[in-house]
Amino acid sequence: MLGVAFSIGLLVALAGGHDCVAPQGVVSRLLERMEDTVEMDGPPNPSVLLAMNLAGATNGATHKWLLQEIKEKAVEGAQKDMASGEVALDVLALLSSCNDPRSVQALGQTLDLLRVLQQKTEEEMASLEEDGVPKTTLYGLSLDTLALCLMGVGGYQEALVALAKRVLSSRSHLSVDTRAVVAMAMACAHGRAEPPEVQDLLRRALEVVANGFLDEQEDGDGVIGNIYSTGLALQALVATSQFYAPREWDCAQAFSAVSSHDYQQPMAMAQVLPALLGKSYLDVATLDCTAVVSPSSGTARVRVPPTVGTMLLSSHPPAAPITVHYTITNELQGTHFSFTTSVKVLAGSTLLKVLQAAREEEPNIFSFQTEQMSWGPMVVSIHGLAANAQDRTYWKFLSSGDALQQGVGTYKPWDGEHVQAVFSTY
Repeated sequence: MLGVAFSIGLLVALAGGHDCVAPQGVVSRLLERMEDTVEMDGPPNPSVLLAMNLAGATNGATHKWLLQEIKEKAVEGAQKDMASGEVALDVLALLSSCNDPRSVQALGQTLDLLRVLQQKTEEEMASLEEDGVPKTTLYGLSLDTLALCLMGVGGYQEALVALAKRVLSSRSHLSVDTRAVVAMAMACAHGRAEPPEVQDLLRRALEVVANGFLDEQEDGDGVIGNIYSTGLALQALVATSQFYAPREWDCAQAFSAVSSHDYQQPMAMAQVLPALLGKSYLDVATLDCTAVVSPSSGTARVRVPPTVGTMLLSSHPPAAPITVHYTITNELQGTHFSFTTSVKVLAGSTLLKVLQAAREEEPNIFSFQTEQMSWGPMVVSIHGLAANAQDRTYWKFLSSGDALQQGVGTYKPWDGEHVQAVFSTY
């Protein structure tokens, strides 16, 4: 229902030759849905806070809760438990909230989160130079570089050059998410006081990413990579327009593509929302911290009448049970195994419900553990075999041989589907 209204609104607004900004009502409804899906009993998502700040939605209880929880999380775990990319997102979220990441105050403590990020970025680069891979991921290193650049401090130039070279390498196959964040980091640094050869490197890499995204969008009918990676890619296109000019971006096609998807995860909506506003993470550095945001401003939230959701829910008959086949396989480490079961769940149930049903029937075989991530629950262990960042192993979920594009908390299997969990490397 939201997707239909979204698409119609976009076509009407953009057909008139306006800039690439979605209609206010469309943005407000997506913002409303994103806030309503935030779970206050889970970990705070800095990407959601970042999107709210870029939308000017800074006066609600959700915003207040996210900001305080992110501060407390940083003080408690930034120096020990958090990966560099997580710290970078916290820095961006705090910066966009007009809070100085150099002085994060919570729980009676004060933390220089920017210094923590610089130290973790140094660790990433040391691993990249020694082993050819960063300590965590290239995506995380890209976030580090972007945050340090937007903060206007040093310590990111070496990483930026390495990432730009990866973009230009024919042997490198960077994900859409990674290329998007790298592009925003390079756009941030381009034109600053760098050696001419570095500027040329950044320009060539930016042209490759920007034009590549336009090609992928054209081939994918508005989608770049998959529907979940498109949000960051659209932000990159907003930020890099000078590097694909005079070529034009068909933003109406892209906006219609994301609008037709029924996003359930706040993370996905948080990445799409800035692009619909004609903004990107680069705009974090130019937010006016002296401005007073009014609820009646152009970015005001518009509540969807509660009767709409009630009518939609009541129009559907009770869900019928379906059968889902589920296999877990390890041919990578230790004692190899492969087990299959079939379970019954209600139609519309998530894959997580399937895993839980399998565990209830045969707990000694189909045991599993999850960790709450910004995208939702992630399966980190099955049958006692845990994913390991040092070994670069994880549990990969597939259907008909293809990797699932959604997590276990949102993917909804169909009747008779065979879902496989395969212990894999990345």
